[in-house]
Amino acid sequence: MPTAAIIGASRGIGLELARQYAADGWRVHATTRTPQRPGALGEISGDVHIHEIEVTDRAQQRALGAALAGEAVDVLIHNAGVYGTWMRTATVNRINAEAPIEVAEALMDAVQRSEQKKIALISSQVGARRGSARSLGKYGDSKAALNDRFRAVEGDWRAAGCLAVVIHPGWVRTDMGGSSATLSVEESARGIRRVMAELDASRHGRFWTWNGREHPW
Repeated sequence: MPTAAIIGASRGIGLELARQYAADGWRVHATTRTPQRPGALGEISGDVHIHEIEVTDRAQQRALGAALAGEAVDVLIHNAGVYGTWMRTATVNRINAEAPIEVAEALMDAVQRSEQKKIALISSQVGARRGSARSLGKYGDSKAALNDRFRAVEGDWRAAGCLAVVIHPGWVRTDMGGSSATLSVEESARGIRRVMAELDASRHGRFWTWNGREHPW
């Protein structure tokens, strides 16, 4: 069976992605900042391997790449992120805009060894600039910066043989999305998995929603 790597899998959408892939028989590499206290992640049945990473830590990025040096990662989904209400803007940007690209590139060798060679960075529709340079708020600006960074590297990733996209996961009932959100984590994760299953060269380099619709940048 194929292998998935879920970055940021301790709760919410990432946890549900790990659970669903494992339930379908995939080998799953799932990351958390606290592997010694995995919580619900440690209760998932199946071929699940838990790794530690603080996504902004370059040494831990390299360590994760080394830990997966013998693996072939068919689907890499970078889900880790913060809303960052009480954080410095630079910290939010470091986590949401810079780290996803760095982590994906740290694991690029493992992705290239696989059959599917697919990468997704979880973004948000609030990061769509819609042709304006106006501020989208701390979180929105960080996701817009992620989208911009992705568009700057997606050509190189295609040349390396990978298929990559950014995905808006929907408004989901998580700690970040709140209890009034319209989607369950199960629905969002199923949709993201469907987008990844359907990802081919014609869909590479674009901005997709959890339900398979293309989103404007």
